[in-house]
Amino acid sequence: MTSGQIPIDRRDRVRQAAGQRCGYCLSPQHLVLGQLEMDHLQPTACGGTDEEENLWLACRLCNNAKAAQTECRDPNTGQLMPLFNPRRQSWSDHFSWSDDGTRILGKTPTGRATIVALQLNNLISVVVRRHWVAAGWHPPSANSG
Repeated sequence: MTSGQIPIDRRDRVRQAAGQRCGYCLSPQHLVLGQLEMDHLQPTACGGTDEEENLWLACRLCNNAKAAQTECRDPNTGQLMPLFNPRRQSWSDHFSWSDDGTRILGKTPTGRATIVALQLNNLISVVVRRHWVAAGWHPPSANSG
């Protein structure tokens, strides 16, 4: 969740570093209804701080689903895995887009666990992505800003 204590200049640096898009579902700010939020990679409820290295951007759906989670079980192996860290890990190493561009696919245990924990393929997201694909706005490149 967003803390009112995070200085504006720090928020701006995080927004720039994140390329103005959610670190989990890659939804860009210009297509999301509402401002992208500051996600605490290590949640404050679990000892995380407001320091820049612990912050990244997330859309409201991803941020709310993540809440205080830091790990989840990989649905394929049952192994407890840490969630994807968009500040330290490459999205394309852990995820890819389905052929129709509407679903996020997990390539690794961490990717699959993150999809489950954050409900990255919830019905609302898939329907919205379908419209974005039809408009030619989606899927984004994992490396685009």
